[in-house]
Amino acid sequence: MTQEKEIWTIEELVSLTENVQSKEVEYNGKVLPVQWCELSEAEEPKLDINPNDEDASDKYQELAKQRILGMIEKANEKNPDSVTLTSESWGALPMTLKYTIMNTVMGVDNPNLQPES
Repeated sequence: MTQEKEIWTIEELVSLTENVQSKEVEYNGKVLPVQWCELSEAEEPKLDINPNDEDASDKYQELAKQRILGMIEKANEKNPDSVTLTSESWGALPMTLKYTIMNTVMGVDNPNLQPES
């Protein structure tokens, strides 16, 4: 028996840039509620990166950080009663927690698992 796959409509996809999403992130036995909102192309952060530059890796990391913070700040503006993270608090977080939050926001369930063939 084949299960039918649900298909996105364009309207549903576009609404993701306006709807706040949230999830609890587990870290060291406790949870942190995190909220974010997808960015439209116009809202995406831009950096001039030359892949051949020796600091390109650092620039890509900065771009990823700006993107995540942009998604969190957009949600914070839309849903100020549920703010837990801000751009200001981000710098003080442990790195492993930051990576967990980034993976959650980007939809990466378990970054250590390899895709099945």
